[in-house]
Amino acid sequence: MQNIQLEHGQHGEKRASFPLRFLVNDLEGPENIGSVFRIADAMGVEKVVLTGGSAVPPHRKIRKTSLSTEKIVPYSVESDPLRVIGELKAEGYVIISLEITSSSIDIRDVDIPKGAKVCLILGSENVGVSQDLLDVSDHTVHIPMRGANSSMNVAMACAIASFALLGVYEGRA
Repeated sequence: MQNIQLEHGQHGEKRASFPLRFLVNDLEGPENIGSVFRIADAMGVEKVVLTGGSAVPPHRKIRKTSLSTEKIVPYSVESDPLRVIGELKAEGYVIISLEITSSSIDIRDVDIPKGAKVCLILGSENVGVSQDLLDVSDHTVHIPMRGANSSMNVAMACAIASFALLGVYEGRA
């Protein structure tokens, strides 16, 4: 059987979502925001919440990097990330910060109930997730790093973490 690359419209299932939200705080780079939207679309994320000093649509660089997915992925712009987290906790969301800390755990080891609603917090390119958001998180997870560097681009980390959490949601982790 010949292996032929598919066109975008041929790849199979259309948009399906699972109860994962991204809360993006102080992520200023519009290219990274565009990448987060593209990841959200690819992974079926239900909503992106942009807070703090994050770049927001409409923005030429967001649109270009996202391939216009900011037009189809639901999103909101909120000033206070702590208020949003409080509302999500009241709705039963598990709050997970993606950050390397003194007590963070390997994302593959996070214990969340199958089918749980999850909010993944992403921080700024320079300082990561703020301490006040870490303090209200149910879990703080990191991606194991095997090289000399202890960090990676926030959009790349978002993609890896989303895929890992989708595996937990689907019971594959």
